[in-house]
Amino acid sequence: MKKAKKKLRWVRLDNAAKIYPAAIRKNWSNVYRQSATLRDEVDREVLQAALDVTVKRFPSIAARLRKGVFWYYLQQVEHAPAIREEYSYPLVHMSKEELRRCAFRVIVYHKRIAVEFFHSLTDGTGALIFLKTLLAEYLEQKYGLSIPCECGVLDRREKPKKEELEDCFPKSAGPVAASRRDTDAWHMAGEEQEDGFLHLTCFRLSVQEVLAKAHQYGFTLTVFMSAVMMLALANLQAEKNPVPMHRKRIKLLIPVNLRKLFHCNTLRNFAMYTVPEIDPRLGDYTLEEIGAVIQHKMGLEFTAKHMSCVIATNVGDERNPLVRLIPLPIKNAVMKAIFDSVGEKKSCLSLSNLGRVQVPAAMEPYIQRFDFILGVQAAAPYNCGMLSYGDTVYINFIRNIKDAELERHFFAVLQDLGVSVTVESNRNER
Repeated sequence: MKKAKKKLRWVRLDNAAKIYPAAIRKNWSNVYRQSATLRDEVDREVLQAALDVTVKRFPSIAARLRKGVFWYYLQQVEHAPAIREEYSYPLVHMSKEELRRCAFRVIVYHKRIAVEFFHSLTDGTGALIFLKTLLAEYLEQKYGLSIPCECGVLDRREKPKKEELEDCFPKSAGPVAASRRDTDAWHMAGEEQEDGFLHLTCFRLSVQEVLAKAHQYGFTLTVFMSAVMMLALANLQAEKNPVPMHRKRIKLLIPVNLRKLFHCNTLRNFAMYTVPEIDPRLGDYTLEEIGAVIQHKMGLEFTAKHMSCVIATNVGDERNPLVRLIPLPIKNAVMKAIFDSVGEKKSCLSLSNLGRVQVPAAMEPYIQRFDFILGVQAAAPYNCGMLSYGDTVYINFIRNIKDAELERHFFAVLQDLGVSVTVESNRNER
């Protein structure tokens, strides 16, 4: 008797995910990477076996992008994708054809396991839970460990929970919508890397040293590093444009995880952002002034009431009966136009901090480091991902232009503050 084919799960895209398929273009897709570097060389066969087990626990992440009549949706993949070798640079363009097959990749390079996700699948928090769970399964199979399901490691034998597959945006929307009015930000420019190469520069700092410096100013680590970034951006613009009245606003997009704020345990996208800004036309800013701006902005906006208003604005569009009935090609054209005219003009770049990465104690001896790399923006040359593991902060800059001007200014600000820095790069020598 022929065995019945298992029915694959599918889910509608969450509210934040809907814009990403529409915004795809020939040389850009919204893909980001999370990786772990182990103490030993990765056993590819064991990793493939671990991935085969892990994907069944994550039907909304181990998925492919499908096109419906009115909306895109995600469909669980039947089999785990094959483990890939590393490319010459991270975050190689993910084509529409690849997204239709599988919207994530698992890549091995010596001791490093990297997973690259199309942003419609999940945000940085969900991705980190996927990576930790994959690592736990790999280490159990490879070394015969028994790893407890804690610190974001999920039980692979357990069925996916309903709450993990939930789109938390609609239920978190408030009764009043926030305004979308905003000002444009200064954008960096430079000679584009003609061969598509993406330059990656990683700044490594001591957690203890940076925290001590941040606490001198009364800042958290996120506020301090964001202030350093904005000061570096301001210094770079001043170098390029010596006339203060001709300078544009420096604005930094800082994503905020909403799960604790709204008591939600979804593995899908559930983050918003705050965008602190300074106006260089008003004069030079000190680190203290910039940090105060960021601190007050985050304090004002990182509340359930404010975020519910922002969510209500976004959710309101998809709840409109007329919008629901518009065919997908027309929706795509409209959303792409909105993304191009608004999406990335309102900030210089993103600084996304995943925070402190913790794993079960049994895993710690086997893991050397974690990294988080955002893709470059569609219309701007930079982005930046950040996390800490052990006593090290890892800040990864990525760019598609030749000159490392922002990295130079970022390094200079840290040096002026007396913060020790180690810099790594995948510098292109071609």
